[in-house]
Amino acid sequence: MTPPPSKRGTVEFREWRTWYRVTGDLGSGRTPLVVLHGGPGSTHDYLLPLADLAADGWPVVHYDQLGNGGSTHLPDRGADFWTVELFLDELDNLLTRLGIADNYALLGHSWGGLLAAQHASGRPAGLRGLVIACSPASYPLWLQEAKRLREQLPPGVNETLLRHEAAGTTDSDEYMTAMRHYYDRHVCRVTPWPREFMATFYEIYNDPTVYYTMNGPNEFHVIGTLKDWGVVDSCAGIEAPTLLLAGEHDEATPATMRPFHDNIPDVRWEIVENASHLPHLEEPEAFRAALGGFLKEVLG
Repeated sequence: MTPPPSKRGTVEFREWRTWYRVTGDLGSGRTPLVVLHGGPGSTHDYLLPLADLAADGWPVVHYDQLGNGGSTHLPDRGADFWTVELFLDELDNLLTRLGIADNYALLGHSWGGLLAAQHASGRPAGLRGLVIACSPASYPLWLQEAKRLREQLPPGVNETLLRHEAAGTTDSDEYMTAMRHYYDRHVCRVTPWPREFMATFYEIYNDPTVYYTMNGPNEFHVIGTLKDWGVVDSCAGIEAPTLLLAGEHDEATPATMRPFHDNIPDVRWEIVENASHLPHLEEPEAFRAALGGFLKEVLG
């Protein structure tokens, strides 16, 4: 069971609000771990099990990025509003408002990993450690590998997906059924899907503004504003000790993550066996061991 929050609320971000949740004591002197969820357009819910790390002394901060979950929703804003820079500014604001900008670690999952890497490349003085979990270094790499993984699906599945994508009918029942073949192999291999993941899935369904604008209709059909974006050129600027984490069957394949490994100076890489894109839900003990060992090493 997820431990209860010690504090939760919202902070001002420009004329909007960012929702956050703290587990543990930010005043303890221990370095807090700030968790960046995926999407863009997802919510913190599927990453709530990471709150358990507070039992080992590291306060854990979850938050919902603007446009999602408990933060301000802006369904009428267009593509020019939803930018990487917006979410980088929101992260900086949160760190400052919570009073932790001089001492913190980041864990970014999926899109959150790219966002965390871009933040880290600015060499913020207070960043003590970085975890990039199940994240591609660029969306072109992500799409390249998604194409390969799709071609390995059961006969006829990818053909069905391609037909609906060409027709613009990705909301059809037939497309959704075909899509599950990919998700059950490369996104979450637990059946039925854990409630934390379902909670996030429903949040995206209820307000898909950010997800559809920046990503697209699903994990592997990225046609949004991020389709050509990546952080490969920023990796060399990351000075913080970095852990790469991914599942054995992850849609974030080794090819998508290799630029992190090859370009970040202080980096290590752990693969969680028998897991895919949600190893913290699929193989929680192995994930926790890898993450906890890194945090103990770099944060004490």
